[in-house]
Amino acid sequence: MDLGTIFREHLASYISEHALPYFQWKAVNALMQCRTESLGGHIDRCDKCGYERPFYNSCRNRHCPQCGYLGKERWLEKRKSQLLPVTYFHTVFTLPDTLNPLMLVNQKVCYNLLFKSGSETLLDLGKDPKHLGAEIGILAMLHTHGQNMLDHPHLHCIVPGGGLSEDGKHWRYPKRTNKGKDFFVHVNVISDLFKKKFLYYLKEAYLEGRLQFPGQISNIQSPKAFTEFMNGLYKKKWVTYCKEPFQGGEGGLKYLSKYVYRTAITNRRILDLRDGKVRFRWHDYRDGKDKVMTLEVFEFIRRFLLHILPSGFCRIRYYGILASRNLKTKLARCMKLLNKKVKQTADKLDWRELFYMLTGSDLTICPKCKQGRMISIPLNHSPP
Repeated sequence: MDLGTIFREHLASYISEHALPYFQWKAVNALMQCRTESLGGHIDRCDKCGYERPFYNSCRNRHCPQCGYLGKERWLEKRKSQLLPVTYFHTVFTLPDTLNPLMLVNQKVCYNLLFKSGSETLLDLGKDPKHLGAEIGILAMLHTHGQNMLDHPHLHCIVPGGGLSEDGKHWRYPKRTNKGKDFFVHVNVISDLFKKKFLYYLKEAYLEGRLQFPGQISNIQSPKAFTEFMNGLYKKKWVTYCKEPFQGGEGGLKYLSKYVYRTAITNRRILDLRDGKVRFRWHDYRDGKDKVMTLEVFEFIRRFLLHILPSGFCRIRYYGILASRNLKTKLARCMKLLNKKVKQTADKLDWRELFYMLTGSDLTICPKCKQGRMISIPLNHSPP
């Protein structure tokens, strides 16, 4: 059982009762066609024994669990080549769940505020002479879901332990140690500043009329109700996580790479579809146990649709010395200061070469006779 099959069998019934915005329909339509005849493809035929195997094209949609394996590996290889020989830290900015209804109907605005507030918090604290007094680097990735596929927007950030001095001549380690073993500021300071920044920008968006209040959240649209809503958020304790990731910076990148081309759930977690119900595996972080959840198929579809991002929205962003405009200048300077040698990466290999490097399987050799070469022939095309 896979996600595409669930949508092919039940989407028509679902949309007869629930309207889909175009960006959701576009993504779901791609999932249903992925690796099917409707997208075309080619046949690999052995030039010795005549063995054939069909390959149908992928949809390449960023929400598809069948696509993106090689793209993920290319992304990971490129990011690993940019790692500095310092301790890295994994920071997670989490929002109170009372914000979830507002964020669901204002995804583009609120998710942008999450990126803006989280990145500014770390950059500002890094530049503050009381903490580090240097420009840091941030790789930030948006997650919108938990293991149970419910809405849980949070921002993951991978941050090096230190930064480039203002004059660009020195690499500054955190003041708490001389080896960069600790983050440059306490997590409570990060959490407090993040809360202030996010709520400031949220109020600004409200005053500028950039927020919508349909349906169940119409009760907080008036200025008085919105002020009370904001006051409740100020009183809440906001949870921010900051620790050294397991296996260092490379371990943090490997963790995030799983979500570069994936949304909410993988096909491997889906167990079956029976009697209109979907069973899937999930990990309950409250007790640390793996469990099986059963949902009505319409509820399963609804939960998945929560996490399809608006068209053109960028899920991964880079700041500070890791920003694209700084890679050849500031990041290169940091590598020189830290005596880091730039290694050749595999992110530009041909896909067959990359597949062989990752799996040890050569797709150009016939899997049946082990002697012939597989020749690609477009579908509906006869060889000369």
